[in-house]
Amino acid sequence: MTFEKFLFYVFAAFLVFAAFMVITRKNPVHSALFLVLAFFNSAGLWMLAEAEFLAIALVLVYVGAVMVLFLFVVMMLDINIAELRAGFVRNAPVAILVALAMVVELIMVVGPTRFGLESMPSPAAKPAGYSNTEELGMALFTEHLYAFEIAAVILLVGIIAAIGLTMRKRPETKYQDVSKQVVVKAKDRLRIIKMDAEEKA
Repeated sequence: MTFEKFLFYVFAAFLVFAAFMVITRKNPVHSALFLVLAFFNSAGLWMLAEAEFLAIALVLVYVGAVMVLFLFVVMMLDINIAELRAGFVRNAPVAILVALAMVVELIMVVGPTRFGLESMPSPAAKPAGYSNTEELGMALFTEHLYAFEIAAVILLVGIIAAIGLTMRKRPETKYQDVSKQVVVKAKDRLRIIKMDAEEKA
């Protein structure tokens, strides 16, 4: 066994463990932290596949931005853990059926050769000046331009929805009206009272 294959099995084992912990933890914050671990191991697998740009993008975008958004929303919303736990058991059969359907679809789309069920020829070696980042950029902004723009709009909608969820009015919170603070005048806030001086007894 080569060292590269050993690293692949190590990253894959930690990835499966982290993914299992994500769906079994009772605390949503713990699930989000295990999801960060899963992202890091996925980035390691991308590095082994010589897709450096995708690995860096996974760490920067998902770990650096999306997971912060997840934690922000989870901590801002009042989530009933007991209700979620009851719903997990109730919806488990449907979840298993959906998971099996997704596995079948992945096998049909990707093909048996990608899963090691058939002998797959080794990919051709790339030249010395080959850049997968450049090739990815060319494919992303030419052939898949519309999909890229649709994904950008969906992310924008997600950001607006997260802001809308956290900007609800709370009666116990004090707010500042900036427009009233700007137009305020000294006579509205300050009152001078003239008093006679008092003499010491």
